[in-house]
Amino acid sequence: MLFSAHENANTENGERLMVDLEIDDGLAVITIDRPQARNAISLETMDQLETALDGADGAAALVLTGAGDRAFVSGGDLKELSALRTEAQAAAMAFRMRSICDRIAGFPAPVVAALNGHALGGGAEFAVAADIRVASDDIKIGFNQVALAIMPAWGGAERLVSLVGYSRALLLAGTGRIVEAAEAERIGLIDQVFPRASFGEQWRTIGRSLAAAPAGEVKRVMRGVPTTEAVAAFARLWVSDEHWAAADKVMNRAR
Repeated sequence: MLFSAHENANTENGERLMVDLEIDDGLAVITIDRPQARNAISLETMDQLETALDGADGAAALVLTGAGDRAFVSGGDLKELSALRTEAQAAAMAFRMRSICDRIAGFPAPVVAALNGHALGGGAEFAVAADIRVASDDIKIGFNQVALAIMPAWGGAERLVSLVGYSRALLLAGTGRIVEAAEAERIGLIDQVFPRASFGEQWRTIGRSLAAAPAGEVKRVMRGVPTTEAVAAFARLWVSDEHWAAADKVMNRAR
């Protein structure tokens, strides 16, 4: 079944949707679609992200991406967020977006960030909340919040450390250095890079492959469960119809 929120292109108050949810055969795709702001995240975008995540609940895999080919997410929407002038307002905004990123990181099924364009500042934090990052070969990524005399606050600094190590993470986020896709792949910040021409096809293939496999169980075990739970998960899969159908295909090919 294919469902897309673009079938209803406006919110209840008549505003254009900034976040699209598409669900097709267990694969949920959330797209931030704000071309006029390079897919920057506003407070309304946060509302719609939460709604999209609600709608993606139960999906076998989730992909996060941006519309167009210029930006994945260019960070927070400075034009709107500049209205936040008190520490309390800034903290509330940071807590809210961090909770969304934490929700992405805790999503039960595998989450892929498909970097169709540049991921800068908060956009890089949004990307590292996913389990897997794939990118077009012409994008750049950087934790460049220091250029605004601020720091990552959506959980990205901590997640960056787990991906590239403490010293490299401090060098990147401390200087705000922006790296190209090839270097980001080399240091482990991005997992796989594809040519621009085939990027859309490639990330969808990965998403569908994850949705069609018991990758959610694999993810749960990788996060750490007691041995008895890991073995029980394997046993449930072993006796499933899907396992025996796949096993029959393998054995038939071997004959």
